[in-house]
Amino acid sequence: MRADRLLSILLLLQNRGKVTSRELASTLEVSERTIFRDMEALSASGIPVLAERGREGGWRLTEGYRTSLTGMKPKEIGALLLSADPAILQALGIHEDYTLASRKLEAAATANTHPSANYFNQRIHIDNEGWLPSKESFPFLSILQTALWEDRKVNISYLRNGEVKNRRIGLLGLVAKQGVWYVIGEHEEQLRTYRVSRIVAAQMIDEAYARPDGFELTRYWESSKTSFKSALPSFQAKFSLKSSSLQQLRHERYVTVLGISDSPEAEWLKVEAEFNTLEAACRVMLSLGPNVIVEAPEELRLKVYKAALKTVLLGRSVRRSLLRNSQPQHD
Repeated sequence: MRADRLLSILLLLQNRGKVTSRELASTLEVSERTIFRDMEALSASGIPVLAERGREGGWRLTEGYRTSLTGMKPKEIGALLLSADPAILQALGIHEDYTLASRKLEAAATANTHPSANYFNQRIHIDNEGWLPSKESFPFLSILQTALWEDRKVNISYLRNGEVKNRRIGLLGLVAKQGVWYVIGEHEEQLRTYRVSRIVAAQMIDEAYARPDGFELTRYWESSKTSFKSALPSFQAKFSLKSSSLQQLRHERYVTVLGISDSPEAEWLKVEAEFNTLEAACRVMLSLGPNVIVEAPEELRLKVYKAALKTVLLGRSVRRSLLRNSQPQHD
């Protein structure tokens, strides 16, 4: 919209001092002719815009002029406080607010003038650590988000162990972790974490929810992650790994690299890692193929050897069967 563009030009001039028509056109994705028309509109509305010609020329505001238009909409504040990650902003429907919001923040004279900062941090948390990205869908994310902003309760139907469970929850926060969304909710005075992609129905109801005093979303999430990981079985292994496969190993689910003895520039690395089970460790070793050499423990070396041998023997058997079937048959 033109009004948004005029405000963007005004804030850019205020923040940067002097800006050329080409820079403005590139930033706002319009033609230079459009920028000239916008400058005429700003001048006609009483904004003291000056044009300086020559190699060092450009557009600027008169000395000492500052706009008081630094107030921000809630969505704009949230867009900056959450993340600049386009996928996250797009999922929440606030991607278009990001650019304008960043310019308004640049124009703000003091750092702590927006009481909404803590409001957003307590309701949405972005966890960029660790787990594998996902392509899950979240059809009810917008309903949950609206209920969260308005402190309303939600009736949800949640798929758990193949069964649909119905819950009425008060929303405490949303967490995005590597492409997966989770909602933290209170049900019957118990805090629960629900994977948003497993919610099969959601309806916001006309019942207010009072958040418990002292609840901190980030602290709760980190604590629940620690509890979850500590409850998993643990299996440690040592192996040599080609450095070119290190990234693949780090992307494996539920694998924690405990140590790497050689420098990342070396062709082969000495790695110690923790898996949740022996079977999981064997699966990962087999997926790395010739780029890994298992060193310890012996039970993992033996299990990987047997699995690889079985694969080789099965391949030979299939090959012989195909050869026999391809031979001409005689009566």
